Amino acid sequence: MAYVGNTSNWTPTPYVRGSSQAVAGSNEASIGSSVCRSGSTTGWHCGTIEAKNQSVTYPQGTVHGMTRTTVCAEPGDSGGSYITGNQAQGVTSGGSGNCFFGGTTFYQPVNPILDQWNLTLLTG
Repeated sequence: MAYVGNTSNWTPTPYVRGSSQAVAGSNEASIGSSVCRSGSTTGWHCGTIEAKNQSVTYPQGTVHGMTRTTVCAEPGDSGGSYITGNQAQGVTSGGSGNCFFGGTTFYQPVNPILDQWNLTLLTG
């Protein structure tokens, strides 16, 4: 997990790319909930939360505490936001499949990211 700081030359907004609804918080959605994500490559896609606290092994190592979804993603979508309603859920990590045939995608939940570095989610 990581975060990017900003300078006074950039004004953050409480919106997920591709959505006109402001993020209001980060209440964690339950398994079976609908979830949508925004990605730089494939745009806006939705699916369902399938499992939580998953371990995912990448060539660089294993990441723990991930959430598995039925949302499709493709290379370049990593780092995009996940949201349920107006509640932030996490950040796209990776998965398998594509947005033509479907697939499985994992996200890093947002609350541990916020907690790790004592950050505050921008809401509106």
